[in-house]
Amino acid sequence: MNTFSSSAETAFFLITSLDPMLAGIVARSLAVSACACVIASGAGLLVGAWLGVACFRGRGVVLALLNTALALPSVVVGLVVYLLLSRSGPLGYLGWLFSFKAMVLAQSVLVLPVVTALVRQTIEDAERNHGEQFQSLGAGRFVRGLILLWDERYALLTVLIAAFGRAISEVGAVMVVGGNIDGYTRVMTTSIALETSKGDLPLALALGMVLLGVVLLLNVLIALLRRWREQRDDTAPVVAVQAHRAVL
Repeated sequence: MNTFSSSAETAFFLITSLDPMLAGIVARSLAVSACACVIASGAGLLVGAWLGVACFRGRGVVLALLNTALALPSVVVGLVVYLLLSRSGPLGYLGWLFSFKAMVLAQSVLVLPVVTALVRQTIEDAERNHGEQFQSLGAGRFVRGLILLWDERYALLTVLIAAFGRAISEVGAVMVVGGNIDGYTRVMTTSIALETSKGDLPLALALGMVLLGVVLLLNVLIALLRRWREQRDDTAPVVAVQAHRAVL
């Protein structure tokens, strides 16, 4: 039996038997990414909606910087957060370095531009289609932004799911600020890198399978949301006509 088949067999056994070490790493990884997405989404939704309807001098520069941040390497984010949280850094007094909170902060910084940029594009497209109607009703930019956030809530769910996938699949930032400490700050991506270098291929392969499964599930959810939204948009005119006839 070759190395791959034997590792795959052991990895499958670890998954089906709910190995405690494997389950702990997966749970910690999901918790870090979920917390980071909640924090980044709270700020990204508001900032993105504002950028989608706002018109001010220098907006093009802000959007250029935002789009640049989308390609920011995760190790660079990790380095910046590390310097901020280090003992001699401005936030060193918090004592967060090499902790769960540090990893959440790093992933929040990494995910925030993704959420903000995608929300901004979604709201800007909606503003282009419905903005004049809202303006004729006397709605200001702030009110229009809030209305469009609610109106595009199903599309924004896709954005949040994509952001979670970005967070859970990154390795550089959490490794730099978390330290990859066993049982404390070790997540799926950092464990895969470590276990592969140690030669523990079954555990690394099992974690890789789980990570791919999570990413696959996220993509399925995105596809289902898009399909449901398209069906909802297609049936909306029919429902409107039926309601109009009922009134008549």
